[in-house]
Amino acid sequence: MSETLFSDEDFNILLAKGIEEAEVLRQLEILQKGPVPLKLARPARVADGILQITPDETNTYVSAYNKVMEQGRMLKFVPASGAASRMFKNWYLYQQGRSNSDGFAVKFCCDVGNFALYDDLKRAMASDGKDIESYLHPERCADIIEYITGAKGLNYGWLPKALIKFHAYPGRSRTAMEEHLVEAAHYVRDGRNICRVHFTVSEEHESSFRDSLLGARSYYEQLFGVSYDVGISKQLASTETIAVDMSRRPVRNSDGKIMLRPGGHGALLANISALDADIIFIKNIDNVVPDRLKEITVLYKKILGGYLIRLRDEIFYNLNLLASEEVSDEVLSRAICFCQEKLLMPFPDGFQSYSTSAKKDHIFQRLNRPVRVCGVVRNEGEPGGGPFWVKEEDGTCSLQIVEKDEVDTNSEQQSDIWKSASHFNPVDLVCSIRNYQGKKFDLNLYANKKAVFISRKPYNGGEIRVFEHPGLWNGSMALWNTVFVEVPLLTFNPVKNIEDLLRDSHLPSD
Repeated sequence: MSETLFSDEDFNILLAKGIEEAEVLRQLEILQKGPVPLKLARPARVADGILQITPDETNTYVSAYNKVMEQGRMLKFVPASGAASRMFKNWYLYQQGRSNSDGFAVKFCCDVGNFALYDDLKRAMASDGKDIESYLHPERCADIIEYITGAKGLNYGWLPKALIKFHAYPGRSRTAMEEHLVEAAHYVRDGRNICRVHFTVSEEHESSFRDSLLGARSYYEQLFGVSYDVGISKQLASTETIAVDMSRRPVRNSDGKIMLRPGGHGALLANISALDADIIFIKNIDNVVPDRLKEITVLYKKILGGYLIRLRDEIFYNLNLLASEEVSDEVLSRAICFCQEKLLMPFPDGFQSYSTSAKKDHIFQRLNRPVRVCGVVRNEGEPGGGPFWVKEEDGTCSLQIVEKDEVDTNSEQQSDIWKSASHFNPVDLVCSIRNYQGKKFDLNLYANKKAVFISRKPYNGGEIRVFEHPGLWNGSMALWNTVFVEVPLLTFNPVKNIEDLLRDSHLPSD
């Protein structure tokens, strides 16, 4: 296969990026054959895979969280490499004459003043001697859009989503990146007032991101009396992946060299593995709210974090007992009950007939894994994945976050299970990546390498199939111990299109 499809130059390029020959051949095989879909058993629901935290439990978990937060063991991880260009899809369609021109233009002119970017837009146009008020009629709508998205104005069509102004406040509007800094001051501030935050960025946007961060950082440090410890990283070159054309041959660039592309958000598992942290919150760059709605978000971050801490304490307690050479029946029985009741862990057929030693080894191996507590919201029709029970090869079921692309929707049964989901995954995770001895797990050992994504992209007038690593919160965490906790819908406010910023949850209060 490698002799006919890959040249020596190809392998030299791969070697320079740290991509092993066996890995690229594995990717090619999957691209040619297609990934094996997951087998859904049923949706996770309240009382069947999803927990609800009672009001009486709230103070317990928040208190547990605050105690550990003081010790400086928290970090907030924000994937922020996504470009903002997709946010402006409807605007680009208008510019291309592919939308209801009259209706769009009238609405746009009424709405544009409500965006947090408006003051910047006014200044950009004024610097060219243009008064924005004279442009606020349908015939000039395209000119305003050009000033927002184009290089002569705000250049929003090129910027990363992290640097788009999301919310307006008196005297200052905030970008998505700034809102994450503000959030961090509320729930990852330690006893020395240090807030640890890590952003992943793309190479093309790293410089502009750092410049924006430099100005914002000092402003919010003064405002909140904190010191930010901010890390920035890019996807590793070794996580780049190949693509194939419709003849299932590797795609090449115009210079004939093999095409390599970013490997999807699953590539960020390497970035998380490199973090020197104990407990890590993961949240998407576009899921932020203005200050008037932050209280509920902060509360549930602490609830999720507190639940993780209490759960992990119990896991470590059981692991320390199981690590002894002699384990009593009582200790073993208690560990089995914990696995079943707190982790909803199914055991394989025949487990009861295992020897005591085999039972102990099995439970120890199942408990000694990374842990994640995932907030899930009621499904209100947002596109994306959700919590499901998935059938595993050993006959058991596990709790997983599943995307639609991982499901065989040609199967009526699987499609019906998918459609019957009651909850949605808003990417609201808190993770523990150290074991009971304080050592970091090798996170690669707990990923399902087969749970890849194959995406289709337009290319040179045709279409290519692109390999993506198992999703960061999907296959990359498939073998983690997982708990789903219901959180309020108010904590989920994504911005996928620029018009989402006109929702009540993103506008200033009246």
